[in-house]
Amino acid sequence: MFTQNFTAVGDNLLLSALVALIPILYFFWALAIKRMKGYVAGLTTLLVAIIVAVLAFKMPVGMAVMSASQGAVYGIIPIGWIIVTSVFLYKITVKTGQFDIIRSSVLSITEDRRLQVLLVAFSFGAFLEGAAGFGAPVAISAALLVGLGFNPLYAAGMCLIANTAPVAFGAIGIPIIAMEGPTGIAAMEISKMVGRQLPFLSAFIPLFIVIIMAGFKRALEVLPAILVSGFSFAITQYVTSNFIGPELPDILSALVSLFALAIFLKFWKPKTIFRFAAEQEMAATSATAKKVQETTQTYTGGQVFKAWSPFLVLTAIISVWGIPTIKLALAGHYEGTNAVLKAVNSIGHALTFMPEVPGLNNKIMNATGVPIAAVYKIEVLAAAGTAILIACIITKYITSISWNNWFVTFGETLNELKYPIITIASVVGFAYVTNASGMSTTLGMSLAKTGKLFPFFSPLLGWLGVFITGSDTSANLLFGNLQKITAESVGMHPVLALAANSSGGVTGKMISPQSIAVACAAVGLAGKESELLRFTLKYSFMLVLIICVMTFLQSTVLTWMIP
Repeated sequence: MFTQNFTAVGDNLLLSALVALIPILYFFWALAIKRMKGYVAGLTTLLVAIIVAVLAFKMPVGMAVMSASQGAVYGIIPIGWIIVTSVFLYKITVKTGQFDIIRSSVLSITEDRRLQVLLVAFSFGAFLEGAAGFGAPVAISAALLVGLGFNPLYAAGMCLIANTAPVAFGAIGIPIIAMEGPTGIAAMEISKMVGRQLPFLSAFIPLFIVIIMAGFKRALEVLPAILVSGFSFAITQYVTSNFIGPELPDILSALVSLFALAIFLKFWKPKTIFRFAAEQEMAATSATAKKVQETTQTYTGGQVFKAWSPFLVLTAIISVWGIPTIKLALAGHYEGTNAVLKAVNSIGHALTFMPEVPGLNNKIMNATGVPIAAVYKIEVLAAAGTAILIACIITKYITSISWNNWFVTFGETLNELKYPIITIASVVGFAYVTNASGMSTTLGMSLAKTGKLFPFFSPLLGWLGVFITGSDTSANLLFGNLQKITAESVGMHPVLALAANSSGGVTGKMISPQSIAVACAAVGLAGKESELLRFTLKYSFMLVLIICVMTFLQSTVLTWMIP
């Protein structure tokens, strides 16, 4: 047995926290300064985390290694499986020529890169986040932008930053719903408070990403479109989160934003079309401009619908996969009487494997003396990647690609993603070691010692949690109860603290090792994770600071905003 000790180093919380920071600081150094390849940084960070867990936090070597294996399995299924199938779907549309039509259809709405990033990265990405989460939104929307002609680094960076707005309500509201269990506070109350924080960020994000991409002056040129995109999303997010619940804010906000902007662009066009520097020379000639115009008018409505069909099918299947009752059946946990769902449940049960992690299951005692269960959670049918694979099979018939080419494309995808999968498996393994050894909680407890300033630092707990785990859901489960207890002890409203954990967490998603690896894999930048981290790091700090200030004001001056 191993009992987590949060003051393992010198019986001192602060000193223990400083030691617990070593793997995180090493990871930043490895990627941002040393610029190691992602899989090298991931594997060595995992090794550093195991060494710190064993030497400083007295975790048995076997338990540390098995904890890493548990994380690695989760890194492959469901996360790695989503990346493989998402990129595979994109490659099918490219190989069959359907993506040329998709590109043309987007250009027919707007040729302006600033507006394309709002449609694809912000609105469409948010819809996928609401339906699936777990990396699929960034992978698919970033691949779409690259196909439209975006620089891969910019495409990945823009999608990671745009993904900030919807993360808290991702995957049918799971991050918010998950917090109800360990904290005892109703998910609806947490949803209301998050819905009184994130909409401010959601309204700002479209302007923010356009400024990053094109500069402040160029952003002002499309300000009307930015306002339509951001405010339609933010208002819908507030209304749904406060009056409906945590399940639908992303899906409804994304749809309203997408259609509002598309309709608005039918009546309003920017005075100048913004393209990237490399494209300016091409667009300067009348022949090129005429060619673009002809391309956008070549295809019929039926052809455009067929080209988008793989992603429409994907959206429909992922949405079905996200319905709570169906999700239970797919995982083999349905206990109702519906005959169809019972049949699905039987298949889901047969394809769900939950073997115990040898030498780790119920061998770690947490601070309250309760043993922690440890299983390899392999839900084959329930995984979002399986939903995407089904979309790939249907797409085979839509695009008429032969089975031989279908399998060849799948093999090419696996070969391209072998190093990104290693990266993802290692960084999720690092997260599991950090959690199992108690290092994550040590860091959280040290931040909780900030007393009256805790409302300002509260979002940093969520930011740190998402950086470590790559998931707002995991960060909420990790620090939710600590947030509640600390808030009550310093006179902060506990619902505000829980919301701050989730809202702060969304700003850490763009620098999470897991998210960085996913984004790079999707756009063909495997091995260049350091460049993407350097791109997103400063923006992550800026956005979490906004949440910190907002939470502090809501706790002291704007208390009327708390439900």
